[in-house]
Amino acid sequence: MHLAYPAVLAALLFCVGLYGVLARRNAILVLMSVELMLNAVNLNLVAFDVWLRDTLHAGQALALFTIAVAAAEIGIGLAIVLAVYRNRGTSDVDRLRDTAETDAAESLPDDGPGTETGTGTEDQATAAAGKAKKAEATA
Repeated sequence: MHLAYPAVLAALLFCVGLYGVLARRNAILVLMSVELMLNAVNLNLVAFDVWLRDTLHAGQALALFTIAVAAAEIGIGLAIVLAVYRNRGTSDVDRLRDTAETDAAESLPDDGPGTETGTGTEDQATAAAGKAKKAEATA
């Protein structure tokens, strides 16, 4: 068997999975694309193991280990996606940006321009910068 056939197939599978990770917005489809990429790696591991005629079959053992890790990853990933879907009503990756931590500057009180402490304008400027940063991140 030529090594080129499974290597080309694995490269195509990996590219399709990479496109799915980068282009998809649904979290479940992103997880499926990651699984496709892991399967491409497993195909390469087994193909190179056969090509090198390894007596210990290290490539196949590593492929089994990768399958076990992928199964655990998909189980935990689906649990997280389902929890987020129950809380937010969507599994859109772009809409999940609001779950990020807020800036400490946003939690500062808005004293207004005429405060007696003298730091009202500095706090106001910091809070405005934090709000602008959040608006830029969600846009």
